[in-house]
Amino acid sequence: MRKPLVAALFALVIAGAGAAPAVAAPAPEPKSVSAEPQSAAAPAIQAVDFAGTVALSNCSGSVVRMPASEADDPALVLSNGHCLETGMPTAGQVIVDRASTRTFSLLNSAGTKVATLRASKIAYGTMTDTDISIYQLTSTYAQIQSTYGISALTLDDAHPTAGTAIKVVSGYWKRIYTCNADGFVYRLKEGSWTWKDSLRYTSACNTIGGTSGSPVIDNTTGKVVAVNNTGNEDGASCTVNNPCEVDANGTVTVRQGINYAQETYQIVPCFGLDNKLDLSRAGCTLPQP
Repeated sequence: MRKPLVAALFALVIAGAGAAPAVAAPAPEPKSVSAEPQSAAAPAIQAVDFAGTVALSNCSGSVVRMPASEADDPALVLSNGHCLETGMPTAGQVIVDRASTRTFSLLNSAGTKVATLRASKIAYGTMTDTDISIYQLTSTYAQIQSTYGISALTLDDAHPTAGTAIKVVSGYWKRIYTCNADGFVYRLKEGSWTWKDSLRYTSACNTIGGTSGSPVIDNTTGKVVAVNNTGNEDGASCTVNNPCEVDANGTVTVRQGINYAQETYQIVPCFGLDNKLDLSRAGCTLPQP
């Protein structure tokens, strides 16, 4: 987990009958990129800063919108499930439409707090298959834009691509990490939780406690492709703060010092008109209560 204090005095062991023995692996090096002439039609690199990110009491987050969200929709804040003020959800637990008055410090491009935003509810939260929390705010996107001049970050509706240049933007620490998407993990296990198809960073994104919930932004599109959530701190296997990778054959790999995020494209189909959560919508695969 990547929040400052985690109540993890116990070490939970993943039940994995039949899993292959853990194999310690060195931190993966950034993949080399061959030099090619830049096309005149190459997409422009987006300036990534703190605008639209938020600081929580214990984590980071961001004001986000779906590609089809409208200006008068209630705004949403994205963070991690393990950052919920109600505590970390147990494996299999899904929280939907729970009242909340949690507050968030809204940051501008320089990382300066410009406002306090307030939630009306936890629209969705879980640590099953993924590690996300989505709060609905009392403010609309238009109100935030007109009052503070800050736009929401847009969630990409497509699966991220390995090798993509990314930035992890922490509102809690007011720090931006720059690296690449190194690859994807079939199953990432930490304590009693299992996450599917997690994004693994190259080693340059050495995120720390407090960066939990930070948006992972594609440098080229400026869209959110994942939400930062954990990293292997001590080299232990599958314990709290020491996630392990498990492939489709059950082989376990430990990468000490490497950090991970949970993809966010699968959130998009689950929100419809007026930014309302509907887990029965076509294409929605988020776990249900």
